[in-house]
Amino acid sequence: MTLTAPVPARTSRRPAAPPRRPVRPLRVLLHVFLAMVALGWLTPLALAVYASLRPYDETARLGYLSLPEHLTLDYYGEAWSQAELPRYYLNTLVIVVPGVLITLMLASFTAFAIARLRIPGRRTLLIVFTAGNLLPPQVLLTPLYTLYTMIPLPAWLSDSQALYDSYLGLILIHVAFQFGFCVFVIANFMRTIPEEINEAALVDGAGVWRRYWQLTLPLCRPVLAALSTLQFTWMYNDFLWALVLMSSGDKLPVTSALNNLRGQFFTDYNLLAAGSVLVALPTLIVFQLLHKQFVAGLTLGSTKG
Repeated sequence: MTLTAPVPARTSRRPAAPPRRPVRPLRVLLHVFLAMVALGWLTPLALAVYASLRPYDETARLGYLSLPEHLTLDYYGEAWSQAELPRYYLNTLVIVVPGVLITLMLASFTAFAIARLRIPGRRTLLIVFTAGNLLPPQVLLTPLYTLYTMIPLPAWLSDSQALYDSYLGLILIHVAFQFGFCVFVIANFMRTIPEEINEAALVDGAGVWRRYWQLTLPLCRPVLAALSTLQFTWMYNDFLWALVLMSSGDKLPVTSALNNLRGQFFTDYNLLAAGSVLVALPTLIVFQLLHKQFVAGLTLGSTKG
């Protein structure tokens, strides 16, 4: 008879939980501050949505902050048809989509030359582009208006046969004012890309265009997505330049469509709130689709180097 040693029972040990970090008062204050800022930004939007769901006579009788007696979506259908939003959406897309694409393309060209090519005065050039963003656009209203009326265009580009009152004029002004900011951001991002990648491609015989298009630009997708979101939002929400540089009502962007909801003697502000929500909806959709790339574009460059 042989005796066997007892096999010790296996005990499952859970990995020790990492120690909790102590709660810092400054971090708590930071989160409270950020929550208050977010609440301050969301409150007007929430009030607009709330007002758009209530009849005007109810809010006039009980007040905008009262509890609702009846909620309806009728105002959205009325605002969609009365403000002629589909036509104004199309006008905005004709202006914004080419404006964003041209701005990012030209800015990436210039940023590549500043960050990757050893051209003389590239730092000064970057400072000039950055300083151009400090000029208030209101200063240029009168000179630009005069200049736009004097620059001729063929009839197929402008009904007025001038740069004034044309889609091309609005696209150019958006590109001009957003170009410097995009160059500054993209150039700083390109500097975070290791220089060895560019040198290896140069040794393999890659030209300037190939290094830009096939090597550097694909690595800049996060920052390009972040800038696309910002540029779309800024150009979409523009009202000043369309008001100054356009006179035809059927060419105006969607931000001016809300004027169609104002009456001569009476304005239904609940209907106006519904129209405002519909006008703001595309920017929310674009940000929701690109929010991951937007956050990555803002943080990726800061973690390199």
